[in-house]
Amino acid sequence: MTRIMKENNIRSKTVKKYKATTNSKHHLPIYPNLLRQQFKVNHPGEVWVGDITYIRTKEGWLYLASIMDLYSRRIIGWAMSDRMTKELVITALKRAITTQRPKPGLIHHSDRGSQYASKDYQQVLRQYGIFTSMSRKGNCYDNACIESFHGVIKKELIFHEDYHTRNQAKRSIFEYIVSFYNYKRIHSTINYHSPLEFEKLYYARYIAKEHLRNTTRSS
Repeated sequence: MTRIMKENNIRSKTVKKYKATTNSKHHLPIYPNLLRQQFKVNHPGEVWVGDITYIRTKEGWLYLASIMDLYSRRIIGWAMSDRMTKELVITALKRAITTQRPKPGLIHHSDRGSQYASKDYQQVLRQYGIFTSMSRKGNCYDNACIESFHGVIKKELIFHEDYHTRNQAKRSIFEYIVSFYNYKRIHSTINYHSPLEFEKLYYARYIAKEHLRNTTRSS
């Protein structure tokens, strides 16, 4: 197999060096798992899921914090930095809030990392009436959807690139999320629609139902 690959100039995509992004060894408050792996929700704005991943560049590590709306799988907030701090995840959260105004009862789910458990991050959640949910200790399946997104972006984009600078990586990742993932990439879990297309279909149905209800009332 190795000889054949060499003859055809084929290289396997190897798994990159692992770098931890979660520090759950802290004395900050830990919150219960409200999501309980219920990844199927009925409306946009019911559940947001957040996580951090890392990207290798020749300048050093770049960290990506993402927030996904669980209904449409749309990435509604993200931020990138050379440091894995609470400010990184707060920036991603505030962008999500700008993109999709929080509705009453919204649940925000993440791992137990110190960035998400920090007082400042939780203060932003409380300010907008958002409920905190956290994965169980050492259980990656509790936050599978956003971790799956980070796996997808690495397989489809990052592992095919050789980033010389962090800014180069930032531009590449921004373009992938904005121009491809949210707008064009289909998902089997949302009936083979893209996130934005699935979201638009929801609101089209909602408007049609409201129109029918108003028509029935006036008749």
